[in-house]
Amino acid sequence: MKDYFKSMLSAEELAQLEYFPTIGEFVNWIENKWRDLPALSDTANTINYGQMCRLVARKRALFNNLGLKKGDVVAVLDGTTPEAVEMFLAVTSAGYTVLMLPSQLPPQAIAGCCLKFQIKALAAGPDYMAAVEGVPCKVFPIAECADEEAPVAKVDKNDPAAIFFTGGTTGAPKGAILPHRALMRGALNGAYAPTPRLACHVYAHVLPLSHVFGIICSMLSVLYIGAQWTACPNIKDTISKLPVIRPTCMVAVPGICEIMAGLVKMYGPQFLGGRLKYIIAGAANVPPKLIAEFDTFGVQLFEGYGMTEGANLTSGNVDVKERPTSVGKIYPEQEVKVVDGELWFRGENTFLGYWGEPEKTAETLTPDGWVKTGDLVRFDEDGYMYIVGRIKNLIILSNGENVSPESIEEPFYKCNKLRDCLVSEENVDGRGIIAIQIYPRMEEFANTPWEEVEKYFQGVVDEVNATLPTTHRVMKMTVRKEDFKRSGAMKVLRNQ
Repeated sequence: MKDYFKSMLSAEELAQLEYFPTIGEFVNWIENKWRDLPALSDTANTINYGQMCRLVARKRALFNNLGLKKGDVVAVLDGTTPEAVEMFLAVTSAGYTVLMLPSQLPPQAIAGCCLKFQIKALAAGPDYMAAVEGVPCKVFPIAECADEEAPVAKVDKNDPAAIFFTGGTTGAPKGAILPHRALMRGALNGAYAPTPRLACHVYAHVLPLSHVFGIICSMLSVLYIGAQWTACPNIKDTISKLPVIRPTCMVAVPGICEIMAGLVKMYGPQFLGGRLKYIIAGAANVPPKLIAEFDTFGVQLFEGYGMTEGANLTSGNVDVKERPTSVGKIYPEQEVKVVDGELWFRGENTFLGYWGEPEKTAETLTPDGWVKTGDLVRFDEDGYMYIVGRIKNLIILSNGENVSPESIEEPFYKCNKLRDCLVSEENVDGRGIIAIQIYPRMEEFANTPWEEVEKYFQGVVDEVNATLPTTHRVMKMTVRKEDFKRSGAMKVLRNQ
């Protein structure tokens, strides 16, 4: 399975992609490797890799002058900006631990994070300085640098590098601690794709830098291949700027892809800029219809699977036309096994634990290094993986059988007029039944009476029910007029 990814690159390109176990070594390498190529852009200004790495070195000196100790936590609060990227690289390559705070956090939550994670310093963008007034740590503008430069720090690959919030679609967020080796293994895995990769791409960055998917696949992997990273502060600006940015590649969640597909239908494929080759989509279910739609635009929509605790990238699928419901094959340098239907993995990409939560850590990370994902999976005869469901979402049927709601939802996604659905158990007259909420593609039902919309989807339910065992059939249907509540990664939240 390792050759599945490495064979995507030419022998010449593969030989150039070394694995660097720490971010400091990586920063030194990209400075020398890609020095004169464009690195970071906000569409108005662009700096090359040499300029970026010198700014990173000056920011390292800034931290060193603060008298911080190795491993101390430094927070970053900003939008999707080049300065935030530079700060991430500076904190980690200086031997400290970075916490990228979600930009939507209110002041009280920011102060709470400073106490919980023992944050020693906080770099804030100009739009966020008011939100960090009075926090219990040193605060400075994100653009601030020292006059001098500082070399990268000597760290071990197992030292903590970053903390990311993780909570999925249920439960309270936890702070997952990722070491250098995990971030860099994830970044190298994200560099594999079935096209020429090195020094020839422009990426439009549409994901929050507080999300592990945004940092690894949409930033570190981009720098790994000598591509230009272009800041897109928000979805509205991004969508309007695509014809100007003219990206060749993107990393996005399916919800963003849905928006892009709708706009292409309105304005034509040129709305994407004319050069977009592929999109790596993840963090939520990628409907086969969406893959087929982008194929008509001349854009390949790849998908995969990962979790914060595994540095984002566990599997990837570039054979989406043949296997549109698979999340692909396992990335290199990982061991996987299936225990009672649940996927376990271990390798260089595994996390160190949850900050301050040893009991939660023990529930997920075994003493010998296996991460228990909580995801139910199956593999086909060719090694492609399929997500069957989540352990915590299992519904216990009246006959005592466990069934995952995701397995019941899967056939509904074959309906081209359905955008999303959610299966759950409901109690009716003291009896548990399986219910489904359906959110249509509203554009497919323009000027259609709502009774007709409901009648159409009742027909879909009847068709799916005919293929299911009696105990698995949907007994109640609700068609929503409003979208589901979603997580920051655009996943449908199950507690609704």
